[in-house]
Amino acid sequence: MSKIKLMSHLVAGYPTDDLALTAARALVAGGADILEIQLPFSDPSADGPAIQGACTEVLSRKYRTADGLDFIKKVHDEFPDIPIYLMSYGSLVYTPGIENFCKRAADSGVKGMIIPDLPFDFDEGLTAACKANGMVNIPVAAPSMSRERLKKMAGAGFPFIYAALRTGITGSDTKIDDDTLSFLKAVGEGGSKIYGGFGISNGAQSAALADSVEAVVAGSVFVRIITENRGDKEKLFQAVKAKAQEITHSA
Repeated sequence: MSKIKLMSHLVAGYPTDDLALTAARALVAGGADILEIQLPFSDPSADGPAIQGACTEVLSRKYRTADGLDFIKKVHDEFPDIPIYLMSYGSLVYTPGIENFCKRAADSGVKGMIIPDLPFDFDEGLTAACKANGMVNIPVAAPSMSRERLKKMAGAGFPFIYAALRTGITGSDTKIDDDTLSFLKAVGEGGSKIYGGFGISNGAQSAALADSVEAVVAGSVFVRIITENRGDKEKLFQAVKAKAQEITHSA
């Protein structure tokens, strides 16, 4: 089987900047093609317990947006050829001004923004600000969207769309079935490339998705592995790398 593309999710600064950087190195070593790095947020609407717990812990250290962007810059400087997408929520981007935030993100090495609570057609100027700074805005499609709305998003000319494979929060297991695949087909109807994720944690799931997406997205599974191995840097590296290899089926 050929290698499956992986977009892997990391929480900036979790559990420390040093261990988060170790995890980023392990993900790249394990075959991750894209790193989705989340700025910790206090009231997430889509994150399950693993990611929420990680965000809460990082924020308890008084970690700020500037710290998260510094972390992203470190990762980008070490892996300049790996695209980094910044994932966060609308208020963090909106509060300092969207133009200003996008410029700071681009200067840190970010290539795309994933802001799940900013609707694609009322995005407060995010798409335009991304474009002006050499980035892409990647809107999120969910199976709960009406057919008309999904059609509108699919036809809106976004280079990439993030397809959440089910409703609710991420982290619990997702079953890939015919409904999932027909949803992915609808999301891609306008020619956008699709990133598919939400509850992806093993190689069987990524294999079932491989023909329908540009890249598989996995997040909570890596956060859990980081949490379990935080006391041993080498074990953390090896465990994260092995899981990335399993999901991408790379040797």
